[in-house]
Amino acid sequence: MAVKIAHLGPRGTFSEQAALAFQTWLQNHGGQESTLIAYPSILQAIQAVADEAVSLAIVPVENSIEGSVAVTLDTLWQLESLQIQQALVLPIRHNLITYASQPQAIETIYSHPQALGQCQQWLTQHCPQATLVPTRSTTESLQHLADHGTTAAIASTWAAQLYNLPVLAHTINDQPDNCTKFWVLSSQTATQGTHTSLAFSLPINAPGALLKPLEILARAQINLSRIESRPTKRSLGEYLFFLDLEASLDAAHTQDTLSALATCTEQIKLFGSYNTIAVPAQTPV
Repeated sequence: MAVKIAHLGPRGTFSEQAALAFQTWLQNHGGQESTLIAYPSILQAIQAVADEAVSLAIVPVENSIEGSVAVTLDTLWQLESLQIQQALVLPIRHNLITYASQPQAIETIYSHPQALGQCQQWLTQHCPQATLVPTRSTTESLQHLADHGTTAAIASTWAAQLYNLPVLAHTINDQPDNCTKFWVLSSQTATQGTHTSLAFSLPINAPGALLKPLEILARAQINLSRIESRPTKRSLGEYLFFLDLEASLDAAHTQDTLSALATCTEQIKLFGSYNTIAVPAQTPV
């Protein structure tokens, strides 16, 4: 039976490109057949796994320019059963798609908030007159072009090819090495990999409260590849802390360290251990 994989749609999104790359990886590592299912939002794609409507969800978690995708982190904390099976890193190349003959004629530019943020310097320089309007995905923004020259969208070259739309400017992201990390989520336990992701809340908001868990990790000589805070949504000034550790959950040393962390945190959630797949920069077929 084919594995059902949820991702942010519609067709042509970078999330679908990541899902297609993982689909190929599954086929090459065990011959597993899979089917992709598009959802209109990242939240709905993640919820589909929790509801057992699909087996996996592939969702963005961090961009090299704009940072973390808040809805992914917040939803993973709120749900109890999901684990990270793999991480994928996808090169991101944004394009200005429009019927306009020059950027100065564009009045409105549509795209996902992450894409708008990743291109903000280019847009300020070339389209300072344009109003920026967020959409739920880069592909959804293409619906607003309406075959005239005052609107534009930011999306991939592949999306432009899929919908037969003209590209006025290629690779407009502010940094040439722009890339996004995606997580492959499922309800299966994941304990082996080069990295482990977790989050914790603190029992009190006081000086040194965060220092204690960080000191435990330092003494254990476990390196952090990422740490950031998100609001608990309970009270202003209260935060959750999301960490990526360069360690595997199946190691006894990691388990001992986590036991020590439990003594100075309010709640810890383990999101699993996983390896990272580098996706080549290419247009899907």
